[in-house]
Amino acid sequence: MTKITFFRRGKVYYGFHESGHTGWGVSGDDLLCAALSAMTMLIINTIEVSYACDVEYKIDEKTTDITVKVPGAYSHPDERKRYAVSGLIQGYFLQLNDMLEDYYDYLDVDEVIEPGDDD
Repeated sequence: MTKITFFRRGKVYYGFHESGHTGWGVSGDDLLCAALSAMTMLIINTIEVSYACDVEYKIDEKTTDITVKVPGAYSHPDERKRYAVSGLIQGYFLQLNDMLEDYYDYLDVDEVIEPGDDD
């Protein structure tokens, strides 16, 4: 099972951590893992390149754990970039929650909520 924990400060999504193998298919041939990897890299590349925001990420090749954090989601001076970054990460959170309907045995989605300025 892959566990994905999202990080939120108030209403602002600013990162996530993914750990574990989904077990949907054989390692190296698992389409669900491939989909998660593709969505994760899409988010990293979009924030880093298209939105020109710094992304802190670590990928552990041995365990396949991935941690992504974007402090700019709550601290960037450009409000539009903050909104775009948080919205993209929130979109991933919502997409994974939709996928739980079909893949509940393979995914676990959670969030850690810290107090924020908007509370």
